[in-house]
Amino acid sequence: MTDQAGAVSERLAELASNLATVRARIAAACTAAGRNPADVTLIAVTKTFPVSDIVLLSRLGVTEIGENRDSEAGPKAAAAAAAGLALRWHFVGQLQVNKAGRVVGYADVVHSVDRIRLAEALGRRAGTAGRVISCLVQVSLDEPSLAAGRGGADPAEVPAVAAAIAAQPSLRLAGVMGIAPLGQPARPAYARLRQIAELVRTAHPGAQMLSAGMSADMGEAIAEGATHVRIGTALLGGRRPFVR
Repeated sequence: MTDQAGAVSERLAELASNLATVRARIAAACTAAGRNPADVTLIAVTKTFPVSDIVLLSRLGVTEIGENRDSEAGPKAAAAAAAGLALRWHFVGQLQVNKAGRVVGYADVVHSVDRIRLAEALGRRAGTAGRVISCLVQVSLDEPSLAAGRGGADPAEVPAVAAAIAAQPSLRLAGVMGIAPLGQPARPAYARLRQIAELVRTAHPGAQMLSAGMSADMGEAIAEGATHVRIGTALLGGRRPFVR
């Protein structure tokens, strides 16, 4: 076995072990909440990790891939497509309006729509590209004084943003997304997110996704109804430096 082949085999084994641990955590959280583990989708957040890891995750059956930066996600999506991988790409980071055209070229789901102007830009760009993109309203779960730079619509603004997404023919309102506040218990924040998700579903019955929970707090999110968890560190290991 060559050194390169040995390194690939070692990384595959590491990812397989991490994946088994993550799936066990999801299963345990679902059991505690009286839920079916099949109702929770794992999104592997691969920011700063190479396409080779995405190839290995695909071999392990992970096909839902999340990225935070367009500058990194676009080239990875192109490389994965060239390799023949059948993946579903989730854009989970903050998104500027002027990047909408690039993101709709590869993303199947955008989790971070937090303002009407962004919804309209995504709708126009998706229409031009001949694609239909699923979108979630990102809800700010932070106190207003701490929300700067984290993204997310104020809870009072969520119905308007949801309606703006639903009004776009090339977008599909899929649900809501939230990130737990820094330095505070996650469970109460996810309980608020669950209430907001239920209000959105009342107005838009097809908006069933609740994207919440990361490596440290997936259990709390699942307890509050998360349908999709965004897992990076627990699956891939510590983040690597990002080089532009």
